[in-house]
Amino acid sequence: MGDLKAVSDAYTEAFNSHDEERIRACYAEDAKFTAPGGVALEGPAAIADYNMTWLRAFPDARVTLENEVIAGEWVATQGTFTGRHTETLASPEGDIPATGKSVTGRAAELIRVVDGKIVEDHLYFDNMEILTQLGLVPESAATA
Repeated sequence: MGDLKAVSDAYTEAFNSHDEERIRACYAEDAKFTAPGGVALEGPAAIADYNMTWLRAFPDARVTLENEVIAGEWVATQGTFTGRHTETLASPEGDIPATGKSVTGRAAELIRVVDGKIVEDHLYFDNMEILTQLGLVPESAATA
């Protein structure tokens, strides 16, 4: 169990340090990653690039973990992403210019660790919550 917690902690620390190389080093060569919006990636370079897309758009971004459960090869975390959108956010639907707005978003992530590396990563967060806070969706539409 200690090994899985160490991997999870290393990944969170790398993300919060905005360290692309350390993020990449957390993943196995054949790692698979999924996220909202139909994101499905494979390999450390693609996964690190996805992380860096968010970290470039939110240069002060941080994740604060509130809960962590470890079972077998799996680590489940629940936490909060915070940051101010001061740079362009690249998205599959097109670039989102900086809004200057701060966001706080809840997220859950399931990672599977084998031999000290993440081999599977499933990230879940509410896109609508983030888009509404950025002022890109009217609040009335978000609550409808």
